[in-house]
Amino acid sequence: MPMEIEQLPSVGLSKVATSDTHGEDSPYFAGWKAYDEDPYDETSNSSGVIQMGLAENQVSFDLLEEYLEQHPEASSWGKGAPGFRENALFQDYHGLKSFRQAMASFMEQIRGGRAKFDPDRVVLTAGATAANELLTFILADPGDALLVPTPYYPGFDRDLRWRTGVKIVPIHCDSSNNFQITPQAMEAAYKEAEARKMKVRGVLITNPSNPLGATIQRSVLEEILDFVTRKNIHLVSDEIYSGSAFLSSEFVSIAEILEAREYKNSERVHIVYSLSKDLGLPGFRVGTIYSYNNKVVTTARRMSSFTLISSQTQHLLASMLSNKKFTENYIKTNRERLRKRYEMIIEGLESAGIECLKGNAGLFCWMNLSPLLEKPTREGELALWDSILHQVKLNISPGSSCHCSEPGWFRVCFANMSEQTLEVALKRIHNFMQAQQRERKRNM
Repeated sequence: MPMEIEQLPSVGLSKVATSDTHGEDSPYFAGWKAYDEDPYDETSNSSGVIQMGLAENQVSFDLLEEYLEQHPEASSWGKGAPGFRENALFQDYHGLKSFRQAMASFMEQIRGGRAKFDPDRVVLTAGATAANELLTFILADPGDALLVPTPYYPGFDRDLRWRTGVKIVPIHCDSSNNFQITPQAMEAAYKEAEARKMKVRGVLITNPSNPLGATIQRSVLEEILDFVTRKNIHLVSDEIYSGSAFLSSEFVSIAEILEAREYKNSERVHIVYSLSKDLGLPGFRVGTIYSYNNKVVTTARRMSSFTLISSQTQHLLASMLSNKKFTENYIKTNRERLRKRYEMIIEGLESAGIECLKGNAGLFCWMNLSPLLEKPTREGELALWDSILHQVKLNISPGSSCHCSEPGWFRVCFANMSEQTLEVALKRIHNFMQAQQRERKRNM
């Protein structure tokens, strides 16, 4: 039996503990709670909530399992196993040299060899969440601002703000150009921050898979780099989906542009990467910071003491990522499967009469349900979201939870479930749209 303890209000807590900037009250997290309370299962709960709000990659788990079955030495530690004692005692916050080398090589590989990475600049962290927060601590002081294009991942409100005290000022993008970042939008956000007496420290972009599931064009990346250089601020490029670009030829890393510019002004650029999306291993908590700034690398490595990756995990993944036969097959197969799954959901939504933004990367798509809104407002969007969550039993993310300025856009994830479950979800959406059409005809 749990111990019952009377909670007295007289004991104070820190400002961080009592702050509401964690963002748990967002519909993004509320949808997860509804799923947890009534999860869909094909056999035991076929009427439950289907989780379409979680950007996880589960389409290639069989390849990982097959590798571990064929290479038990990567994960087993029998008595007298080579390296066990060394890894069990290992505490160096630089991380295993073999793993840093494997990560640098893998980062090059998924970028088609068009960019080079130095293992000595790879800083290991417990996932991209830790990497983004750690960089925020290094680049900005409490009260300073980071500019982030909208729509953006709702978790950034927690990752970048909660413990750091740093503010987010949105770079408002709109559907007129498929939510691409423009110089005008960046300048407007910068001026807004200045008007609010905030010191802008940097811009954070998500590339190659921005929140809309599309790679950022080279010309746009060039403009962003020119902007941060002109303003003398930092650029953080979150590239956690770089291996999930369906059309890898369209993916341009900021590292490629720096290389083409002979690394001029590179000291202001920092790349965040993790294995959560590309390898589908969020539970392993493996992230990296790659910075071209020596002071940032040194400071990040010191601060990474608070976010270390277990040496057992590093040992396993060093073995896996160093196996070129495995990585080449994995990258190729994973992209093919994601493309197939993407085409499946796009065709299903379009057949239901739903407009979608065209993407070429990531684990989700964005659909436009604005024609269904009773009122073109955030409140109207959340009312529709509530109906879809509790009546249709689908957890999708409303655009307002991602700070989208246009009501009616919803993010739908497609890689965290089987094809059979996705077919069920699409059938529910199709039936919902038909019911909406019948309702409109009755009201005409």
